[in-house]
Amino acid sequence: MKLKELESLMQDIAPFEQPKIELEQYPTGPHLASRLLFAVANSYDEFDGQTVIDLGCGTAMLSIGAAMLGAQHVIGVDVDDDALRIAQENVDEYEDPLPVDFIRCDVRQVAAQARLQADTVVMNPPFGTRRKGADMEFLRAAFALSRNSIYSLHKSSTRDYIQRFVERELRASSAEVLAQLRYDLPASYTFHKEKSKDIEVDLWRFELPPQTDRS
Repeated sequence: MKLKELESLMQDIAPFEQPKIELEQYPTGPHLASRLLFAVANSYDEFDGQTVIDLGCGTAMLSIGAAMLGAQHVIGVDVDDDALRIAQENVDEYEDPLPVDFIRCDVRQVAAQARLQADTVVMNPPFGTRRKGADMEFLRAAFALSRNSIYSLHKSSTRDYIQRFVERELRASSAEVLAQLRYDLPASYTFHKEKSKDIEVDLWRFELPPQTDRS
């Protein structure tokens, strides 16, 4: 599947109805999401026939895209019932059933879920501007859930900190910025004065050491 085709297929995925600022709910638009997913599928072939967890799945933009690109099973995880309702409605819009299921769970407890693991984790986590350290909580959970690799978006301004954090605390065997992208953040809350704001974000790929090295 070509990038433009993927982005086009994701155009009608519904966003949040009433985003919650305490959860830093901002839409992952099809332009940004398609580029993340396309990199995973075409540069590393880590969707086809694989199990995938979309951590903090929101309304399932990344979940649906991963399924379109050949994932055998996608599990969307989110703490918000409203987001999960919309996510399920988005999945149900497709005539051909998508291999996507959802779990309601707080990211701080998700690692304790028995047998919840996947080959690859994808996510667009909170930046940690409303609740300090939220982005690091997502990284910790992703490293606990993934068997192989993690793809995640983070503010470019945090690049050095994230590099140190995943290598020293999470023992990543590799941590690489695949691309620097522009996150066109639309005005979503009453305190937003501009129609949109461009934020520079890094698309990271983290690789985990073999299971025996983590025991």
